[in-house]
Amino acid sequence: MTDIVLKIDPEVIIGMDIINRAGAICKTYGSRVLLASEESLHANKCIERLTAILADSGIEAILFDEIPPLAMADTAENIALLARAAHCAGIIGFGGIVVQAIARMAAIIATDELNIFDLLDGKTSTASLPYIAIPSLKEDPFQTAASFIAVDPRDRAIRLVHAPRGLCKAVIIDGTFSGQTGCAAAFDGLCIAIEAYCSKKANILSDPLLEEAITLFARIISSYVNGTTEMGELEAQAGFLVNIGSAVSAPGIGSTLAYSIAARFPVAKSLCAAALLPAILDKLVSCRAEKIAKVASLMGQKVEGLSDANAALLSAVSIRSSLDRLSISIHLQSLGLDLDRLIPITEAVRNLDLVAFSPWTATSEEILNIVKQSF
Repeated sequence: MTDIVLKIDPEVIIGMDIINRAGAICKTYGSRVLLASEESLHANKCIERLTAILADSGIEAILFDEIPPLAMADTAENIALLARAAHCAGIIGFGGIVVQAIARMAAIIATDELNIFDLLDGKTSTASLPYIAIPSLKEDPFQTAASFIAVDPRDRAIRLVHAPRGLCKAVIIDGTFSGQTGCAAAFDGLCIAIEAYCSKKANILSDPLLEEAITLFARIISSYVNGTTEMGELEAQAGFLVNIGSAVSAPGIGSTLAYSIAARFPVAKSLCAAALLPAILDKLVSCRAEKIAKVASLMGQKVEGLSDANAALLSAVSIRSSLDRLSISIHLQSLGLDLDRLIPITEAVRNLDLVAFSPWTATSEEILNIVKQSF
């Protein structure tokens, strides 16, 4: 039986229009916080609304909204410096997966115990400022995990950063606050869920969480195919389940590759994951046929009377059909990427500790083959 290692520190609050609870949560730690975010969230007035909510609770928010889409770990130094100078009691990360990684790292180095390169080189801090996550993207396999990925400014390679226990105090997942994430995000979440479900680290706790997440993502994708776009509540629920499930299990090669590509090039992680997902499913069919057959069933495919091998094939067929009907490309080349420039990324992914949990032998060549098949 696979060992179960459960380390989930934060209070997780999930629902619709619950962002107004942010002030009460922050007030526990002090009257001044640093709000780390990205400029794009000014467009729908989300940053302004959040700062107003905090102000109504007597919380002064020092705003740092200059985290770019291709931010590297050294951006955390500027945030930490501002947090120390302003005597902030905690840090809020409001934004996507890059913002969350940068803000988490800033909360760690703000105590001056370690610097970013210590963390990138594998050292673990024992102290941090309280960190509160308000994700604008609901699918993040590192959100409640004991570690997360950041981009090393020395070579733009990704590194696994180990978080101190108790770093994240709360995660607020609001189904309406950050707006709709789009249909590509559902394929991103599905990629995370399926890979974690098939991971060597999957267990009796992660499996039911991820099965329900897969079911919800399939419903979301079906709704988009049928022209329904009001998916905020389902997206929040599916995101919560996949985040917890992947934290108990482990993220896979596809979702890690998608993050790595988006960290180096100006492309959306969700589109990368969508393009990689069919190739990942083809690979998993050969080594996790029983589980991928269950995935096909969870996605609404008729698998009665079929062998696991044949039923498993229906999952990739279904995904390719949905991607085609939603006009989402399954080719990385269509995102303006250059295959030669992706080779160093496959090598960096291969060097992550997470690769040990892959259900297939994840050599650099095998990971590159996944990229080539998706190119």
